[in-house]
Amino acid sequence: MTGCSSDRLSMIDDRCMQNFRKALRWFCFRGLSASNNRNREDSWFKSLFVRKVDPRKDAHSHLLAKKEDNNLYKIQFHNVKPECLEAYNTLCDQVLPSIHADSAYPCELVGTWNTWYGEQDQAVHLWRYRGGYPALTEVMNKLKNNKDFLEYRKERGKMLLSRRNQLLLEFSFWNEPVPRDGPNIYELRSYQLRPGTMIEWGNYWARAISYRQHNREAVGGFFSQIGNLYMVHHLWAYKDLQSREDTRNAAWQHEGWDEVVYYTVPLIQHMESRIMIPLKASPLQ
Repeated sequence: MTGCSSDRLSMIDDRCMQNFRKALRWFCFRGLSASNNRNREDSWFKSLFVRKVDPRKDAHSHLLAKKEDNNLYKIQFHNVKPECLEAYNTLCDQVLPSIHADSAYPCELVGTWNTWYGEQDQAVHLWRYRGGYPALTEVMNKLKNNKDFLEYRKERGKMLLSRRNQLLLEFSFWNEPVPRDGPNIYELRSYQLRPGTMIEWGNYWARAISYRQHNREAVGGFFSQIGNLYMVHHLWAYKDLQSREDTRNAAWQHEGWDEVVYYTVPLIQHMESRIMIPLKASPLQ
């Protein structure tokens, strides 16, 4: 009797062990399967936010900038003491046009503005250097000996809270900024892109710019070379704020505009809009 009980207990133990092993294999399989599913889901989820950038064999400045000319642009942002803004504007109107008009300086004042909506008490200046970096260097060296400019800088320094600048190239598919009659307001839309996405941005906007030409609102498009990198600036002109609203809404009626917005928004880390009023000396009025 004791022997039979012992055999039965042994058989039960064997069956329990077999069932335990089956259960263990099942749980391991389910766990591995779930892990693989989670990995696939995680990979899919990440793919929504992490954009793959094709390797390039050339700098994006060579691929996106105009090749028929050698223009370099400088944009300046001056934050002015509120009580000095009127005096600052008068000083700029007196000095900047003389540099623009002097053929000894291979540079042109494209536009000069005060920010109306956006960062307050701010001046924005856009310069073009025909001849690229050598032209910029030539202008800087000549200005060191220009007494009027040195006096201007001295007086300007008393009026400023801070200042910064960037060197830019213009997109090959954008209009080159040319003087225009006013009155107009100008919008400077600045986009901080994710590193490595400039080519993708350019590919989409090369098509998109055709949707934004109907009211001559497109003034210029630029991307940074020195200063904040992967920064894009689009400059637009409108008759007034209502014209801006109507023109921007009309773009959505063009087939393909929604696709451009859909695919370019994920490329942006930060964006900013300034509505600007031109100063008297600005060629863009």
